[in-house]
Amino acid sequence: MGRISEIIRQDIQNMQAYAVADVPPGSIKLDAMELPYRFEPPLMEALVRELVQAQVNLYPNPAVSGLQPLLKEVFRIPEQAQVVLGNGSDELIQLMTMLVAKPGAKVMALGPSFVMYRHNAQLFGLDYIEVPLHADFTLNLPALLAALDEHRPDLLFIAYPNNPSGVCFSRDEVAAAIEAAPGLVVVDEAYGAFSEDSFLNLSGCEEKLVVIRTLSKIGFAGLRIGYAAGHPAVMGELAKIVPPYNMNQLSLVAAKFALRHYDWVAEKVALLKAERGRLFDGLSALPGVTVFASQTNFLTIRVPDAASVFEALRESGIWVKKLHGSHPLLAQCLRITVGTPEQNTVVLANLGRILAG
Repeated sequence: MGRISEIIRQDIQNMQAYAVADVPPGSIKLDAMELPYRFEPPLMEALVRELVQAQVNLYPNPAVSGLQPLLKEVFRIPEQAQVVLGNGSDELIQLMTMLVAKPGAKVMALGPSFVMYRHNAQLFGLDYIEVPLHADFTLNLPALLAALDEHRPDLLFIAYPNNPSGVCFSRDEVAAAIEAAPGLVVVDEAYGAFSEDSFLNLSGCEEKLVVIRTLSKIGFAGLRIGYAAGHPAVMGELAKIVPPYNMNQLSLVAAKFALRHYDWVAEKVALLKAERGRLFDGLSALPGVTVFASQTNFLTIRVPDAASVFEALRESGIWVKKLHGSHPLLAQCLRITVGTPEQNTVVLANLGRILAG
């Protein structure tokens, strides 16, 4: 790169770009926690009629788009909470990190957890402290409380339920961590629709608490719609660093349409939760497989040889996520998105064949 390598930050040159798999057409794609359903033709046609009316020649104004009131209504977000929109929850995670990015600031998260917490802390030159989970991916509350007391982080991320394990921590434990945290706490509920619990009901009540959610996991990953709900004192500051046109007209129109037809989403979520249970039972019955409890739309499993099982599944046209090598606690682990009943049956049959072989 010559002169360019002297200009670009060395720490960025040392980073690895987030890898997105190029999945061949016709494959069973179960690597990215996407909903395996699209609107049926009548709903899709109605959506298209609304999209053609979108004013794509004009800049969007997300603040007055009408999406925030719908989000509050559908997800029962408290009236006192303020909602800020993001281009996916990824942007909001980055902006929350930017909000505290000053010399000496610290970011804390659990490990293993969503990789972008560490990535963004490093991107902004912040100290990153990881508190290890137990071997079964449950929360080690004494260790977390001790770390909070020792390091006094400006920002704490808690994925609830956690990714990439799928495990949902005890609400009482998370509440204890929020109370003990000296700085801001982001409860990342990307998989909240598949969980039995949520902290959304407290958003706007506790000044340091921010709850982040997304429409990506419930059928609309392509729209890139995330939202943060929190106390106006914090959300007002966050709004100052949100790019003025960070959303687009088509996504805003489509997201409002999706929320007005949330009964369709709820039906698909219920189906996937039932399939999650069937897939859990089927995987648990396979020899040498350990399945971890999940309140998400995926299951994390441990197999005797994750690399060979991953390759064998891929050769069979099934794409899952190989977690092995990304964290010591994820040794020999794979992550499988819950698919349609037909897809899940194919996964179980192929895994059974691979493990028997």
